[in-house]
Order: sequence, then structure tokens, then C-alpha cells
Amino acid sequence: MSRSSLMATDVVAAAVDAQRADLETFALDLHAHPETAFEERRSAGRLVTALRHAGFDVTAPVADLETAFVARRRFGPGGPRVALIAEYDALPGLGHACGHNLISAAALGAARALASTLDAGAGELLVIGTPAEEGGGGKILMLRAGVFDGVDAALMFHPGARTMTVRGALAATRATMRFFGKAAHAAAAPHLGINALDACIQTFNAVNALRQHVRDETRIHGVITHGGDAPNVTPAYAEAKFIIRHRSHVYVDELKERVYAAARGAAASVGATVEFEEGLAYAERKINRTLAARFEAHLEAQGEPVVEPLAVGGVGSSDFGNLSQALPAIHPYVAMVPEGTSAHTPEFAAAAASSAGMRALHLAATALALTAADLFRDPDVLAAAAAEFRGDAA
Repeated sequence: MSRSSLMATDVVAAAVDAQRADLETFALDLHAHPETAFEERRSAGRLVTALRHAGFDVTAPVADLETAFVARRRFGPGGPRVALIAEYDALPGLGHACGHNLISAAALGAARALASTLDAGAGELLVIGTPAEEGGGGKILMLRAGVFDGVDAALMFHPGARTMTVRGALAATRATMRFFGKAAHAAAAPHLGINALDACIQTFNAVNALRQHVRDETRIHGVITHGGDAPNVTPAYAEAKFIIRHRSHVYVDELKERVYAAARGAAASVGATVEFEEGLAYAERKINRTLAARFEAHLEAQGEPVVEPLAVGGVGSSDFGNLSQALPAIHPYVAMVPEGTSAHTPEFAAAAASSAGMRALHLAATALALTAADLFRDPDVLAAAAAEFRGDAA
């Protein structure tokens, strides 16, 4: 790296570091006021206000989503369009047990650092606020609405239990199953009833039998969300929600049909019927090693070692997978909890407001800013990332 490049890197890193106290206050404030999918009015509003104060032009809402926004800062004509992705929804009952308060703060910190250090040159920086990652699929809806059209690269980070830059994610689809039977007095006239709950329970049994005959890294998990109204009334209605996952969305589609067949058979076995409602399908994550290598280099320059992801397991699903299938994108992780600590737990939520969480925030904000700066300053980096995304031969 040349002397001038080193100096430019130091300037960007210093611009992030100058925000340290403010970013921590911001992250802790979001943590103290968690908002669930599509209800993130306060969180999105705080981001919009902060970005406007930093000189960004903000459009809000976008894609007919009240809590989605796009903030833009133009540095000059032409050049790349680079997006920093902010997530800010929390989990019901658990708050920020996935650390989205840190994701938002890191995107904000990187954006403000770039806005104050890259005033000359070409290109456009965007901060795109994406609601409802936790099951609502905000990025999918925004992709469909054209929000990401013309974006050359998208960058975000996620807190975790390992610092790694090339971790994948499972494709997933959600399904609500509604079982219909016939009510009856459970003691006086059970023979007149059709038990919708039995159909639901038999579905879980059928899915359990299916597990032996699916590919490795398949995940099928569900909960019963309605099982009847009273124990002395044969349930006329029952409901369950399932998520079906695998590393390939093609196989997820095949699995879905097999799970549906199991539910139809279970319902038929007790004389009930079943209807299905499908949620948004999350795609598997497409890794871009060119961009990940830049982020990794900037983490290691801060003294943060990067490790490889687990060979098998250890991954969930995200609507970022759909984004990564549409354009070059990275979703690296920075450790803030001991290995073996799962996200979506009270322990993870506590860590998102801890000193370890703040450390991950600052490491990530700096690496995000410097990775984006690489894309603006060196056309070869973006060209290589785009070629990798297209699958061009090296």
C-alpha cells in the first residue's frame, strides 16, 4: 500500500474513531427501545435524522414500507454506487437479541466517516434502511420495488460468536398451516367431532419421520400457534407455523412440497382438511470473496483475527441472501460473545449493550468505511467483485 493510501486510510479510520462516544450512545438508545418487524418507527427515525444532519439526502418511506428509507450522498459524477445496509428490528420478547442496534450504529458511523473524508471524486454512497429482517423480509420487498436498482455493491456486518467474513446462510421458506375439523362435546359426543389438533400433531409426527430421509443441513422446525379453545371441546381449528431450510433454495422448494404432503396426509388420517399460506422465501447467501477480503484486511489491520466458519451447521437465514443474489454484497461477522453463545437468546441481547458489543461496533464501522473507501478509490476492486459475482473465469 502506498504512503498516500496509508494516509487516506488513517483519515477514514480517525473519522470513525471520532464518533466513538456518539455511536455507543446511539446503539444503546436503540437497544433500550426495541421495535419489532415493520414497527421500527423510532429506530428508523433516529437514523434518518442523524443522516440528514450528516448531509445525506433522505427519502423516507420507500417501497411502501413505513420504516424503510434510502439516504444518499453524491461525491461527484459517475463512479460506483455503494450501499451500507442498516437493520434495526428487534425480536418479540427478547429485544435486540440479534444485535441489530449495532448493525445500525456501524452503518451510521461508516457513512458519516465517508461523508466527511470523501468529498472529492466520483460516486454515490447510500445508506439503505431495511426493516423486518426477522421474518418480514424487508429487503425482499425492497428488491422487488427496485430500491437496489443500480447499486454496485452492498455492505453490512453482523455481531456474532466468531469473527469471520465468508459465512453463508440457509435458504428458507415459511409456511402457516391451518387445520379445519368439526367441534363437538369432547366427553358427551366425541364421535361427532373431527379433531383439528390431532391433524396438527400428526403433521409434526410425519415431519419427524421425514427428517431421516432429507439431505444434510436440512432444518424443518415449527410451533403450534393455536390448539383449541377449551379441553372439553373437540378443536375445530388448529394452526402451526413452520420454517423449512437448506443451503439451496431449489431443494427448499422440493422439501416444502414433501412437508405439505405430510400435512395433507395427517389431516386426511383424522378426517380434517388443511390449508397453507406461504411467507417470503429467503435465498441462500452468495459469498463475494473479493469484497470479503477487503473487509478482512481492514479487521486484521485493527488487530482482530479472522477465522473460518464452521464446516457444517452454525448458520441461519436472512433476507440478505436475496440481496446477495442480486448484486455483489458481504455480510461478515465480528465476535462479541463467547463461541457457543447463540443469537436470539437473552445472553446475546445483553451482549449487544455490553463493552464487547461496543468493541464489535467500532471494529465493524471502521472496516465498513474502509471497504467502501476501497470501492470508491480503486476501480479494480469493484471490477473484480463484479466479475466474481457474474462468475467470470479468473
